[in-house]
Amino acid sequence: MPVINDLIFLRHSLPLIDPMVPAHLWHLSEEGKRRCKLLAAQLNYFLPRKIVSSLEPKALETAQIAAEVVELSYESAEGLHEHVRSHIEYASQDIFETQVKMFFEQPDRLVFGDETADQAHTRFLEAVKNIQERYPDQTPLVIVSHGTVISLFVSRAWGIDPFSFWKSLKLPCIVEFSTQKPNIISPEPPPPLSPIPVLSVP
Repeated sequence: MPVINDLIFLRHSLPLIDPMVPAHLWHLSEEGKRRCKLLAAQLNYFLPRKIVSSLEPKALETAQIAAEVVELSYESAEGLHEHVRSHIEYASQDIFETQVKMFFEQPDRLVFGDETADQAHTRFLEAVKNIQERYPDQTPLVIVSHGTVISLFVSRAWGIDPFSFWKSLKLPCIVEFSTQKPNIISPEPPPPLSPIPVLSVP
């Protein structure tokens, strides 16, 4: 397991949803860019040293905005992408949540997408380890990634329910590891219709 106290996850911001385009190719919406700028300023509180992003466009654009705000460079890395489900057709939120819940509840079975939960977790965990080994002195590291794989990582590190945690994540949000109990903090003042929490996980 990586040294989790040196990790900060930044979930990508709100994408422009196009049902005709696979989700892993989506870009940020204008609202997503605005939300990202608001949240990124809070990264300065953690004194980050390095930002590394998933290769997916919405994550790269989130990393770019965050890097500009905190005045750091950013780069991308293999293995940080979302659970692979490129062949799954766009569905309603209710159907999608049912599929994700089944994915978490049957981690060793291919019940949704092209990876099991176990496979996605193994791939993501290895990517995080590789990044920490590459930058041992650049801590805390900010890793810009996606809700499902972040939830797998967090839930297995701390023994919490992955689906409930996944449901708590916003677009975007910060997940910071500490020794305290889980705590959700919203920015001041929260803009109308734009909840952007900072989540602290034990």
